[in-house]
Amino acid sequence: MTALVKLRSERGRMSAMDRRIADYILANSQLLRDYSSQQLADALKISQSSVVKFAQRLGFKGYPDLKLSITEAVARASAVDAAGSTVVLPSDDPDAARSDALWKSKAAAARETCGLARGEALTDAARRIAEAEMLFVAGDGIDGEAARTFAGRIALLGHRAVAHGQPHDVLASLSAATPRDVLVLICGHGGAEWMRACREMRAAGGHVLLIARHPGRLASAANACLAVSAHDPEPHIEDLVYEAVMRHLLDDLFLRVIAARPESLETFVTNRRRMLDDTGD
Repeated sequence: MTALVKLRSERGRMSAMDRRIADYILANSQLLRDYSSQQLADALKISQSSVVKFAQRLGFKGYPDLKLSITEAVARASAVDAAGSTVVLPSDDPDAARSDALWKSKAAAARETCGLARGEALTDAARRIAEAEMLFVAGDGIDGEAARTFAGRIALLGHRAVAHGQPHDVLASLSAATPRDVLVLICGHGGAEWMRACREMRAAGGHVLLIARHPGRLASAANACLAVSAHDPEPHIEDLVYEAVMRHLLDDLFLRVIAARPESLETFVTNRRRMLDDTGD
C-alpha cells in the first residue's frame, strides 16, 4: 500500500489535526519532496513535532520515511500517466479530453483500491460468499443497485442470495440469520444507519463483509472490510469514480467466487440460458 493510498484510506479515522496534515500532503504531494518537516509545519502553522508524530502514527519511522514513500508513489503515478498519454483523442470532439480524464481517474482509483484490498483478503471474502448458506447483500442508492446486481449474479451460480436497499428490510431478514450466513454491506457514505444490521449479523454468529469508501466506525462492526479508493475535487466526478471502482471490486469478487467453486459456472450458464430463452414461441 503506497503512502498516498494509506493517507486516503485512513483519513476518515484521523483526528482533526491529522486530517489537516493529510489533506495538505494530498493536495501538494508533487511538491513534498522539496519540503522539510519544518517547512511543512510552517505551511500548516503547527509544530514540527506534530508533523513527525503524524508520520509515525501512519506507521513510518519519521517524516523523511513518509516523504520518500510519497515521492516514490508520485513518481510511479506519473510514469503510469505518461504511459497512457498516447491515447489519440477524436479531433472533432472538443469534450473528449474530459472523458479521457475521467477514464484515467477511474483507472488510478482502481489501482489504489487494488493496493488496499490484498489478494488474500479478496480470496477469503470470495470463499465465505461461496460457502454461505444465505447471502444478504445490502446498500442504498447507487450501492443498492450494485447490491441487486451482485446478489442476482451470485443467485445464478446456484447460491441463495437476496438484496436489500433499506436497513429495516435487512433487519427483518436477519431475524432468521445463522452462523453460516454472510452479510455483504456496500456503503459509499457514512453508513451509521447500517450499524445495527452489522451488529445483528455478528450477534447471530454470521460474517459481515463491508465494502466502503469511508469505513469509519462501521468497520469496527464488520469482520472484514474492503476499502474503495475514490477521490476527486469535484463531487460529481468522485461519485462516478466511486461507482465504477466499487462495481469493479464486486466483479472481481464474483469471478473469485467462481474460482472457489468452479462447478458453479455450469450452473450460471444453465440459469442464464433459461432466463434469456425466448419462451414466447
